Amino acid sequence: MSFSDLFIRRPVLSTVLACMILLLGFQGIFGLSIRQYPKVDETAITITTAYPGASAELIQGFISAPIARAVASTENIDYVTSSSRPSSSTVTVQMKLGSNPDVALTEVLSKVQGVRGTLPDASKDPVIVKGTGQQFAMMYISMQNPNMTKEQLTEYIERVIRPRISTVEGVADVQIFGAQEYSMRIWIDPIRLAARSATAVDVLTAINNSNFLSAPGNTQNEYVVSSITVHSTLQTPEAFAELPIRSTNGEVVRLRDVARVELGAASTDTRVSFNGKPGTFLAIFPTP
Repeated sequence: MSFSDLFIRRPVLSTVLACMILLLGFQGIFGLSIRQYPKVDETAITITTAYPGASAELIQGFISAPIARAVASTENIDYVTSSSRPSSSTVTVQMKLGSNPDVALTEVLSKVQGVRGTLPDASKDPVIVKGTGQQFAMMYISMQNPNMTKEQLTEYIERVIRPRISTVEGVADVQIFGAQEYSMRIWIDPIRLAARSATAVDVLTAINNSNFLSAPGNTQNEYVVSSITVHSTLQTPEAFAELPIRSTNGEVVRLRDVARVELGAASTDTRVSFNGKPGTFLAIFPTP
């Protein structure tokens, strides 16, 4: 008697066994993880430090090199790379596969804090970000709105869209390419400035002295406490234009006399287009 004779004489057993195999197959299909590549815990920690006005050589010698030496002793490190550009330093710490990203971030943070006191005083605090080390984002989203300016679209993305995407599980960072944030732009005319015996330092000093944040505190008596609010910041181009720069022989030189003031984009160095039209891109990077 062959093995197949048992199933031929007992068709009910054959049917039950076939149904069991079919059910197990369906269960395996729905429980099977679908990935293009196997899941690997890859962690890269990026340390970015800004030093406005410094050259690339100065950045390399006094910021990139000390930070790279400090983080090189981190446990489970694979390699360290650094990039120095004018006004900016970027140090990337690539961790070994399978290392704990949270432990690595904590250790790198402590190493950077240890050398913070040796960095130039005018440099900004290092910004440490944990990522996967991918040079390209997991997803790019293009946004366009013909009824909004570039500045208005950037403001909407920063206030509404970016916070919501950042809360999605698996999203580590959301970067905006082609963003144009609102900024008060002051275009100084050197000829008009020289004609009034003023300098760019006079303009900068006047702006800093008349546009600042203030916390005056409060007043109180036995029964009432009142907060004091001081409007010490200028909000419109017209208000900036009225700033006095200097006074000579009773003649007041105002900012509008030596410069053009307008509300525009903080930077126009990056431009993004989609289908031949200006737009803004969102780059979404996954968590390690």
